[in-house]
Amino acid sequence: MVNKPWKIIPRPLLETVLNNHVQRHRVPQPLILHGPRGVGKTTLILNRLLGDWNKGPHIAGYVDFAQSIREHHPDHQQSYPWTSWTSVDPPLLSNCKTHLENCLESMTHKAIKLGTLSSQQIFTTMNKWHGLNTALRRVLQGCKVAVPEKASVSFLWERAVCALSVRRNADEIDLLVGLDEEGGGGLSVEEASYYRETAFALRLAKEVIKMQQGWRGNAIAHMNRTNGFSKTLANSCTDWPLLMIELLSQAAEIGFFQPKLVLNNIEILKSAVQTDDSTVSASMYHDNLIWRIIALGANDRCLPVLFVTSDSYYSYQAFVDFGFPDIFISRETFGWTPQEAKLHMVPDYFSASEWTIIADVLGANSRHLFELYALKQSNHYQSLMGNKAGTFEDIVDAYLAYLQVVVVNPAMEKALLRLQRYAADVRKGSIPDEKLRFGAAWRHPPSSEDPTLCSEWAKIQLMDFVQALVNTELAVNYLGDYSLEIFEDPSAMALVEVGILYTQRDLSFSRPISQGIKRCLAHPRANEDELLELNQILVAENYPGSLLQAFDAWLQNIGSFTQSSQGLTFSNVVIKKGCRREKPPATNGVSGNTLP
Repeated sequence: MVNKPWKIIPRPLLETVLNNHVQRHRVPQPLILHGPRGVGKTTLILNRLLGDWNKGPHIAGYVDFAQSIREHHPDHQQSYPWTSWTSVDPPLLSNCKTHLENCLESMTHKAIKLGTLSSQQIFTTMNKWHGLNTALRRVLQGCKVAVPEKASVSFLWERAVCALSVRRNADEIDLLVGLDEEGGGGLSVEEASYYRETAFALRLAKEVIKMQQGWRGNAIAHMNRTNGFSKTLANSCTDWPLLMIELLSQAAEIGFFQPKLVLNNIEILKSAVQTDDSTVSASMYHDNLIWRIIALGANDRCLPVLFVTSDSYYSYQAFVDFGFPDIFISRETFGWTPQEAKLHMVPDYFSASEWTIIADVLGANSRHLFELYALKQSNHYQSLMGNKAGTFEDIVDAYLAYLQVVVVNPAMEKALLRLQRYAADVRKGSIPDEKLRFGAAWRHPPSSEDPTLCSEWAKIQLMDFVQALVNTELAVNYLGDYSLEIFEDPSAMALVEVGILYTQRDLSFSRPISQGIKRCLAHPRANEDELLELNQILVAENYPGSLLQAFDAWLQNIGSFTQSSQGLTFSNVVIKKGCRREKPPATNGVSGNTLP
């Protein structure tokens, strides 16, 4: 059991569902793969499916919008955050756009190399959505090519492609479509010329779209300043990626070229940072991109597109915002059940007695299990526990302390800030009057701008909501119990936005994202002195598979965490050894045992 490498365990049912979806060359709907954090969605895609989706005629584009977040991504030797991506510094919208467009361009060049795209196809698709006459004349004018006054659009297109091939570096095009290989990859002169023409046509399409977007630059800047909306301007910012998606969908052919696209952490696109007026706001870009993928699938069929996300917005509210319950195909995963996890974890990683503690305290969340195993394998921790005759419960307590101080407490502080912003929105009149009329205390935020008063009000609302949630065993069936009003409560939405609560689709529960986080909410206080003893422990330092670098930093700076007291229950949380195994109180409401 010592230092046994962590293995990726198959999920046959979910893998079959996803494989059945992407085996089709064109589909009418995009698929949303969603579920709480840490249940293995990204691991499933990267380690189990993506390899097979790039074999033979299949080619899968994978875009992770979180990849540029250096502080919270495994590509930079970090770990994914337990709380929402909105709780970390978001990436630049320009980076997200570039990542998406580069991926689609690479796939389109693959289609050109296989001969499934032609210059005429690109022209026909462009001409269907864009007025090309003026833009093509501008391109030809820049290349100093004279054209007749009454030339047709198709003639202008052919001349522009020819002019661009003279102006641009042909060696770069050859490299992109694989014609730089010796002998042109076994192609005849005619075939190579055909592929080059198509590649130059794609470059021309990109130049035309960029030119047309530039013409709308002032209008986009004005719309951004006034917080307006324009479908035309939003479309202009997504024209290039959508053109490539449409071309790839047209080029898809069973058994020869079957592209598919995976967009991981799609929620980050909605909150990305806009640094200039070259494009619309991030939320508008996000919505327009999804809208147009939906429209392409409904009207002409689209290549399989998978949105992977841990944001519970996409489990329920997105279906409402984008039209009707069947606008997406929904596949929600909750990871292993306790019985499945026990089958895989015992005895390879944990003993039967250890598993009993884990199942009671942390549940079967795969990320919890991996991090706890990494902590257990730490040489430093092993030696310290041996000297002090420590038990496995000490390890679990230390891990829960880490979750409490590093995950839950900062998330609660961010939730408080959101509640204070809600009070400010009420004063500004941004909240509709019909949501503020009746008896709940949160419907009557302070009318004063005094920050101390607003802070105290926010603390009371959040503490009251968490206590009410504990009394329902931290689960509310918003559809089964006709409790949709919970989505109007700013405390509930703040905890959803920071990633502590997850609103699942089936069954329709709003609940903490994991059993471990649930424990931290149910038992938030203990003796501060006992937590300080953990300061001597160096966790997972010599374990190469560990993603617990943040754990080490937390232990080294634990004094600064415990010394700061904000007067809120969640701000100076510590742990009594063994206290987390008590079951959270339940007076009435939904039993946590009914959750998946």
